Amino acid sequence: MMKAVLFPGDRKVVVEDRPIPEPHLGEVLVQTKASAICRSDMGLYSGTSAIVGSVAAGSGLVVPGHEPAGVVAAVGAGVTSLQPGDRVSGYLPVGCGHCQYCASGYLMLCPQWKCLGFDIDGGDAEYFVLPERNCLPLPDSCSFVAGALMTDMIGSQYHVQRELGVRGGQTVTVVGLGPMGAAAVLVATALGARVIAVDLLPARLELAAELGAAQVVDSSREDAAKAILDYTRGVGTEAAIDCSGVPAGQNLCLDVAAKRGAVAFVGESRSTEINPSDQIIRKLLTVVGGWYFPLGDWHDIVRLVVGQQLPIEKLVSHTFALEQASDAFAAFDRRETEKAVFVWD
Repeated sequence: MMKAVLFPGDRKVVVEDRPIPEPHLGEVLVQTKASAICRSDMGLYSGTSAIVGSVAAGSGLVVPGHEPAGVVAAVGAGVTSLQPGDRVSGYLPVGCGHCQYCASGYLMLCPQWKCLGFDIDGGDAEYFVLPERNCLPLPDSCSFVAGALMTDMIGSQYHVQRELGVRGGQTVTVVGLGPMGAAAVLVATALGARVIAVDLLPARLELAAELGAAQVVDSSREDAAKAILDYTRGVGTEAAIDCSGVPAGQNLCLDVAAKRGAVAFVGESRSTEINPSDQIIRKLLTVVGGWYFPLGDWHDIVRLVVGQQLPIEKLVSHTFALEQASDAFAAFDRRETEKAVFVWD
């Protein structure tokens, strides 16, 4: 038997005993060593909504946790690239394996895709099962906590920033310095860019500076757009990334992006109001959505992390044992923690 988290709804958390799952054809059983809590888990926790997923995501019967890492415990028939003892991170989208999106590595765009921790049991348990292709090799030099954060956070930011063309010599604005925004600062700095980090919480601004931001802007105390334009001598920044998911942050990115620059919307959002003519069309701006990374990016992500010895664990504010799940999710929901991770010895 194993321990696993379930969300009955209405902010209730249950840690129950479940049978250890068995890997079937082409599947891998992973013993969990780290599993991160994400803001997108909160809809499942409250029982009000699910950012992604099908009906199963709201049933209260699926184990959450879409950012796990661990050690291969067993492999099913047909698995050839992994063996017990291998260290892996979990790649969250499970696709059909046959469509054009799966073939190109963008499993999250598969029409039939399922999401780890939403549609299928995730990493907030002592064991989880994934298809072989979803088990990403984790180097010995990376901790399991780093391995968990290298997927949804570092991986997503790496891919979107490559889409934006972020590189040395550029200036990048990052708006919203929660866990994803902090990861954006870390990645942009590693790619050689100067980062202007914007938030209204002093602790987040302090962390951004520690992670390498060249300039921090407290939007509760000053006009953020003016501060950024002053810093760039009226030109704006070559790239701007919104991780806040709020209209003010999204519009700030569009306003401070330089002509022929690029903007990414990463923070989840249902609606916002913009001025396309002034903010996009007459600036010849490129606007992209940032969500997750294709499978083919993993080796480049690892190379960046290992080669530059990125201090990924600085992104973590709290760690918990799985038995503390109720307290962990409650504290995260009250925003008493930033990035929180379940860890096993």
